[in-house]
This record gives sequence, structure tokens and C-alpha cells, in this order.
Amino acid sequence: MRIHSPEFKAMSERVLQVTQLTSRLNVLPFEDEEGKADLFAQILGRPLPERVTVYPPFFTDHGLNLELAERVFINQNCTFLDYAGIRLAERVMVGPKVTFITGGHPVDPVERREWLTGAPIDVAENVWIGAGATILPGVSIGRDSVIAAGAVVADDVPAATLVTGSKATIHRQW
Repeated sequence: MRIHSPEFKAMSERVLQVTQLTSRLNVLPFEDEEGKADLFAQILGRPLPERVTVYPPFFTDHGLNLELAERVFINQNCTFLDYAGIRLAERVMVGPKVTFITGGHPVDPVERREWLTGAPIDVAENVWIGAGATILPGVSIGRDSVIAAGAVVADDVPAATLVTGSKATIHRQW
């Protein structure tokens, strides 16, 4: 998406609206189920499925592209940058401080300030994502997999697989 386009402007306006909504959500008393349900419906554009549990604080930048299936559990302090779409299938468990990022920018310094890039994240059934993990744009995580605490997931994860660790490596220079 080109920055400074009408599409980008609309997205930016949605981000401001959702930031206001999540700010209100994150200061509600924990037992205010009705207040939380109302704010989640506004943030997501639909009610949370009945058996979804989300412990605030909760952060998202868009909300409308976050799809949560039945029996999803999301612990405290998670961030969902969902403009390009995030899908969590049934029985996904998300530990505290997990971050899902669907947007980015080109690597080229000139293009970086002109374009926003993005790719959806898809998490299959019965996945467990440990505390502090980061899931990057375009990643698919297969059924029954486990993402260890602190892992940075930049590539697809096959079904029934444990992934651990993070390692920054030089991929190219300019």
C-alpha cells in the first residue's frame, strides 16, 4: 500500500479509532464482562466467539482483520498488528506478551517511507505460542505446533513441530 494514498489514510483513521477503543478496554475493571464484550465487538467489528478468553491489556491496530475461532485463549499484554489479517484457529493458546505483526516496510531506504507491505498470519488448530514470541508477516503455523517462549518466527512452521530461539543473521547489505 502506498503511504499517503486514500487507502493508507483510511487505515490510519481506523488505527486511531481502535487505539482509543483498546485504551478504554485496558482500564476496565477485570470483572466488567459486559463492558469488555461491547468494546471487543467495536474493535473486531463483531462479537467475540462465546468461548474465547482474552485477558487485558490487549492491543491491536486495526481489529477488523483479526479472526478468532472458538476456544482461543489470549493471555495478557499481547499485540495483534492485523491490517493484513491474522487468523487463530480453534484451541490456539497465546502466552503473555506475544506479538503478531502483519505489516512492514520495504528494505530499500527510499521506498521504506513510501510503501507499507504486509502479509497475513495463519495459525492452525491446537497451537501453543509461548510468552514473548513474535510472529512475523506471512507466517503459517501448522496444527498442534508449539512456539517456544521468546521465539521469533519468520518462516512457516510445519504441523506438530516445536520451534525455539531467535537468531539475527546477515542476509544482504547495501
